[in-house]
Amino acid sequence: MRIGFGLGTAAHAAADADSFGPLLDDLERLGFDSLWLSERLSGPAPDPLAALAFAAGRTRRLKLGTSVLVVPGRNPAVLASELASIDRLSGGRLLPAVGLGAVDPVEQQGFGVDRTERASWFDEVLPLLRRFWSGDPVDHSGPRFSYSGVRILPTPLQEPLEIWLGGIAPSELRRVGRLGDGWLPSFCTPADVSGARPRIEAAAAEAGRAMDAEHWGALVLYAGGEVPDRLAEVVARRRPGVEVADLVAAGHVALRDTLERFMDVGFSKFVVVPVGEPADWSAELEALADEVLPLQV
Repeated sequence: MRIGFGLGTAAHAAADADSFGPLLDDLERLGFDSLWLSERLSGPAPDPLAALAFAAGRTRRLKLGTSVLVVPGRNPAVLASELASIDRLSGGRLLPAVGLGAVDPVEQQGFGVDRTERASWFDEVLPLLRRFWSGDPVDHSGPRFSYSGVRILPTPLQEPLEIWLGGIAPSELRRVGRLGDGWLPSFCTPADVSGARPRIEAAAAEAGRAMDAEHWGALVLYAGGEVPDRLAEVVARRRPGVEVADLVAAGHVALRDTLERFMDVGFSKFVVVPVGEPADWSAELEALADEVLPLQV
């Protein structure tokens, strides 16, 4: 079982080197498995690939994840090169989790992809990433991209570099089964993921694939104390009819209990994400580590 730490899309802690550097030092010193950065063009957090490149140079052990990196709007050859370069320069520590992007007009304008085109763009790009990472010349003629003998170097250090997907809607679950190497959903409960897992496994089997038993995870939100009222609107939009208390753990002890309930249904990879920024990041991470890191095995 592994526990990573995520900063979400509103993380001011990663906005400059003076705050981000010490946070990385603390995560590595305390024994967190990984750091995960989200993508939001219109938010204060930096570009996740640029920030993870910084993190790769600052750390030696900490794995580096995206939660999630937006694929629609990106050129697959360029993206394959960027991800492979970070993986190689970090010594094989990259954990790419990718998605379609936020359902937000501002974000969609920024990436230049209409909402109705995101899924088909995504479905074309993911197989291309894996083909480029083989190091072999790629021939491809698709609705958006055409390549004839294009070879991308360097290749990733990890063989293979595995791609994790999120999402919990029926279409997203089918996509995880068809294309994903792992599943990392957010805004979900242990009951949600337990019920969804067979649907992913069925989609994978239909595509002639199988999901690794260790590649089931979840992004888990927690509050330092009481859950802020502002989260009610976010939860209502993301998961209508679900109570905030079922999706956001109130405090470190409650977070540990939530992780144990996910473990009880066979999940073993977690990214814990605070819903607010503490006054003292070092103190917060130390208290969090004391409570949840003993679960790591």
